[in-house]
Amino acid sequence: MDWQELTDLTRGQPFVVERVRLADSGIAVEGEFEPPQLAQLSGEDQVFVAAFVQAHGSIKEMERIFGVSYPTIKARLNRIAGLLDFVDTDPAPTSHDILERLQREEISVDEALAEMEGRR
Repeated sequence: MDWQELTDLTRGQPFVVERVRLADSGIAVEGEFEPPQLAQLSGEDQVFVAAFVQAHGSIKEMERIFGVSYPTIKARLNRIAGLLDFVDTDPAPTSHDILERLQREEISVDEALAEMEGRR
């Protein structure tokens, strides 16, 4: 069964994967695994996201592929974006990072303490 069939079968309802088998070795792992966010999108949205990536993020190309207007593409992108959690592109530094910067004398002791306190 491929992801499209699974997506059709679940009809957008949340699901959990309970068994994963490595095809080459036959090793299986059982547990409770949440599928990746993109796999949780509807089949149509998965196709749309794949097309967007293949179009290198070009909305003009998406307009051409799907035969719809710029506002339609933007609205769909915004709707899909609302379904996804985004990775923090500016995460707080780890204690290790702060201590390394302190050791390299890039920051003062007071700055290091302030950053450590800000992490709590």
